Parts: sequence; C-alpha cells; structure tokens
Amino acid sequence: MPEALLIVTILVAVAFDFTNGFHDTANAIATSVSTRAMSPHQAVLLSAVLNLAGAIVTVVFFQAKVSNTISKILPFKAGLVVIIAALIGAITWNLITWYLGLPSSSTHALVGGLVGAGIAAAHGLHGVQAGEFWKVVLSLVISPPIGFIVAGVFMVLLLLAVYRFRPGPLNRTFRSLQVLTAALVSYSHGANDAQKTMAAITLALVATGKIPKFQVPVWVVLLSASAIAFGTYAGGWRIIRTLGWRIYKLDPATGMAAQLTGAAVIQVATQFGLPVSTTHVITGTVMGAGASQRLSALRWGVGANILTAWVFTIPAAAVTAWVAYAVLHTAGLSG
Repeated sequence: MPEALLIVTILVAVAFDFTNGFHDTANAIATSVSTRAMSPHQAVLLSAVLNLAGAIVTVVFFQAKVSNTISKILPFKAGLVVIIAALIGAITWNLITWYLGLPSSSTHALVGGLVGAGIAAAHGLHGVQAGEFWKVVLSLVISPPIGFIVAGVFMVLLLLAVYRFRPGPLNRTFRSLQVLTAALVSYSHGANDAQKTMAAITLALVATGKIPKFQVPVWVVLLSASAIAFGTYAGGWRIIRTLGWRIYKLDPATGMAAQLTGAAVIQVATQFGLPVSTTHVITGTVMGAGASQRLSALRWGVGANILTAWVFTIPAAAVTAWVAYAVLHTAGLSG
C-alpha cells in the first residue's frame, strides 16, 4: 500500500507540473507572439526547451534553494495523503483559472494547497510553519510591484536612449531581441517553478523513508524538468491572449522590456531561494512597460480581475486541499 501510494503521489505531482507548464507558457511567449517576433509554434517550442534547461541547470549546479524553502512550510514530516491533497488543491485552481483565461499563480496554488492540507492533517493552524509561510507570501506579494517598477524605469531609459532612431529599424531590432528575452524568461521559469514539484516529490520520498533527508535526487530533477517542459509545449492559449493583448497592446520595445526585466526579477529571486510567481512577475512587467508610455492604454479592468484571482488563489487552493484531505482520510488512506 505505501509503495502504491508513493507512485500515486509522484504521478499527481507530475500532473501538477504539467498544468504548471501549460498554465504558465504565456509568461515567456505571450509578448513575443503578440508582437509577431515569433510564430506561436516557434515560441512554444523555444519555451519548452528552455524550461527544461533552466530546471536542470539551476538545480544541478546551483542547488534546489526554492525547493528547500517550499519544504519548510509544513512543520511536520508530511505524509503522502497530505502531499496528494495539497497537489489536488493546486491542480484544481490551475485548471479553473486556465479555463477563465486568468494568469494566476501555480506557486500560490501549491502554497495554498500545502497550507490547507497541513491544517487539515494537524487539526489546526499549528499545521503550518507561520514564519516560513509568511516569508513565501511576502516574496509572492512584492515581486509583481518590483517587476512593475523595474520595467517602467527600464522602458523610460530605453525610450530616452533610442528616441532619435527611425521606428522601422528599431522595431525589427526589438523583435529580434525578443527571441533572446523569451528564451531568458523560459529559462528563468523552469529554474524557479519546476523546483516546486521537486519539493513535493522529495517530501514524499522522505515521508516513505526512501531518502533520509530532504535532498532532491537527480531523477526527480529530470522528471520535474521534463513534465514542465511537456506542459509548456502543450501551450496555454487562453492566458496567452490575456497577457499578450488584453492587458496592453504591446509593441516590440515594450514586449522586449517586459520580458527582460521579468527574467531578471525571477533569476534574482531564484538565487535567494524565493518561490516567486513567474505569472505575476511578467504581468507586473507588462503593465509597468505599458504604463511608462501611456497609463490610459492599460486595461485596468482586466488587471483588477487578475488581482482578484491572485487574492483568492491561496485560500481557494487551501480549501480545496482541506476537502481533498478529508475525503482521502475518510476513505481510509493514510501515510
């Protein structure tokens, strides 16, 4: 029974990773597709390959710092049912927001799932490590405004530097640069987001005694990286439309600026072991780059809908995970 439950846990974790990939494809490619820097097929393929590379390179050579942070949210050694319930909560919210075309956060969803399952298992708020939880929430909350500010400042400086050049050649140059910046965002997304699934699988291995302490095995790195890459290749076209067209009609310059600054913010967070939402960061940089040109051009109503989804993600995923744990526990599953 424990062996079978471990396999189920790993499969559910891979499913979450896959939804993370297709849910967050828009982070890397929406701006490139909307400005016609790349075709949709080219953009998705590039994003999938770089997601895979980012996940593998970062963990193998720079340690799984984000996974370590995620693993500390629960103050006890999580059982398999807790992990499965947390993943079900995260997957459910990912699918709901994908269907609605809202770029919500897979990271928020997983954190919410862990919180809900942890509280259910411990029968109280002591099922969550408050200090680690608020550390994660703080990094999730401040990263979009930072992205907004950095993108806005960068865009103003960029416009001051190139305003004398002819628009035609400039647009061609920025479209070419967007291929590079899309690759950077994809690499950064894989480096940060794949580590969340690595954390879930490694917690399951620790719970069953397969490994003595929390240290991500190489095969878990490869499995998680591959799942998020395949998910990315599947594409999340509803969210791509929201980020690429509905918030702000991007041009090659603003698209390049949003991608470059977004990748920079995500990379800095990854090096400090902070699990930020790549979706939220890129949404912030898209709005920041657009606001630097004309505030009235931003569709603030769409932004308000996205903000609402952000606010509800953690509690909604937590409630779903709490219910999932209760159902699984009532069904007689343990571990």
